[in-house]
Amino acid sequence: MIDEKATELGRLIGQSNEYQAMRRAEQSLRDDPEAQGRLETISRLTREFDAMIAEGQSPAEEQAKEYENTLREFELSPIGQAYLVARTNVDKLMQKVNQSIGEGIERGATSGIITL
Repeated sequence: MIDEKATELGRLIGQSNEYQAMRRAEQSLRDDPEAQGRLETISRLTREFDAMIAEGQSPAEEQAKEYENTLREFELSPIGQAYLVARTNVDKLMQKVNQSIGEGIERGATSGIITL
């Protein structure tokens, strides 16, 4: 029963306007070589920074500037903005869903009535 309800919830989330907008924004990102290049640079620098920090080092100023500039360019591009807005909206939707699930769990845990 729980699995069926979870599957139904997943289906409804997948059909939501928020999720569909995010899927379209993701496709636009995949179709734009410039956006892809920026994302690859951001990912590469993030991995390099993580490795440096793990070794107790700090990123070079030049690398930090490259990261900041690339991130800013991505965030200011129309495709980047559309993706970030869509992602934020999906995150908000999922927060509401998780809050509702939590409230349901609390009501279920304190209820003396068992329903299946």
